[in-house]
Amino acid sequence: MPARFVNIDRNTPLLLPPDLRDWLPEDHLAHYVIEVVDGLDLRQVQVNERGTGDEQFPPRLMLALLIYCYATGTFSSRQIERATYGDVAVRYLCADTHPDHDTICTFRRQNRPLLEESFLRVLEMARELKFLKVGQITVAADGTKVLAQASKHAAVSYERAGELILQLQAEVKQLLDKAEKADSTPLADGLTIPAELARRAQRKATLEKARVVIEERARARAQAERAAKRARGERVRGREPQPPDPTPQGSDQYNFTDPQSRIMKAGNGNHFEQAYNAQAAVEVESRLIVAPRVTDAPNDKQQLAPTTAAIPVRVVGAVGAVLVDSGFFSEAAVKAVERDGGPTVYAAVEKTGHHRTVQDLERREDPEPPAAGASVAEVMRHRLRTVVGKKLYRLRQQTVEPVFGIIKEAMGFRRFSLRGLAKAGLEWTLVCLAYNLRRLHRLARVEKAMAVG
Repeated sequence: MPARFVNIDRNTPLLLPPDLRDWLPEDHLAHYVIEVVDGLDLRQVQVNERGTGDEQFPPRLMLALLIYCYATGTFSSRQIERATYGDVAVRYLCADTHPDHDTICTFRRQNRPLLEESFLRVLEMARELKFLKVGQITVAADGTKVLAQASKHAAVSYERAGELILQLQAEVKQLLDKAEKADSTPLADGLTIPAELARRAQRKATLEKARVVIEERARARAQAERAAKRARGERVRGREPQPPDPTPQGSDQYNFTDPQSRIMKAGNGNHFEQAYNAQAAVEVESRLIVAPRVTDAPNDKQQLAPTTAAIPVRVVGAVGAVLVDSGFFSEAAVKAVERDGGPTVYAAVEKTGHHRTVQDLERREDPEPPAAGASVAEVMRHRLRTVVGKKLYRLRQQTVEPVFGIIKEAMGFRRFSLRGLAKAGLEWTLVCLAYNLRRLHRLARVEKAMAVG
């Protein structure tokens, strides 16, 4: 008997137009995103109230389109535009309309208040659905490096910028001498002395601006270091300079493409990337992100207090405990967070391996508490050696690190599409909003499956 195959006919037109809803499973993420966005309050949206120009795409469509595409790994506005033609779920979500990439990018860039408010409304929805615990929650906080929309090769160091300025000054003098002496040696085709002088003048101005920015950063860093010493109770030697005038390090960097991004250690610290430090506080039971923020600080040493302060207490209630790794620990930061009845911090004081020895596995009584007047580091070591402290701190690794893994691996978000610290923060809010909806969709499916089972 000859083999039998399904008949594939691409030439005969369909008798009736298809219903795209039939092409997506009932529990598809696109359905869930549309349902959630339809329930959001969009009074924060930026629209053309005068109604001039072409018809506008509805804000709910644009917001749902961005959230779904970010949740499924499409971040570029041009790629999102292409998806409205080639992706069945996106085509259904857009009802067979096709916002162009400029419209998509403008909507994303101009609607930071909308994205921030939508992030909070989704948390409120999770609270009402009982997926998110409210009051005395435990959060795990951490930071991850996300590449900036700029190459590290577009950066220049303070020392190198000075060398290039001197080189350009010498070349300008050579060109002026050549013009004054009417040097008969011609320049290469298409090059003129005035144009070359203008090009070098512009380049010199750009390098001088870079050095000024690096000097300002060095002054701010010096001020922050003096303030941190005072907060720790250390004596600050020397007279406070007015204004402070520290010398920048020769290796301090400035990036011409995205000046607010920084050269940061990435991976295990074995290489450097042009990046931002994306922070997230994650509620340990639901694994929902409750506080996203972005900083240009290359490490987390000063991030404990601001990341904790970013948690919306009016939505999630009081925070009972904050779990962080050793990179966040400092006595000043812990005191700032725990002041006036704030949450209890559980932070490793120094780096420790993940391997547990046989002695670590043995049941032990809680050690004696440190004596009165003990340092914050001593108190923290004792806190993490107690039964409660060990149990809580183990949640940190299995909470926030998998969230970053999902964002970077499953969603594929490894580089910002927007430039500048404020716009990177906007985009990170959108990423975390998309992650939360993706997480809620999964939790809802599991709950439904358990109810049916």
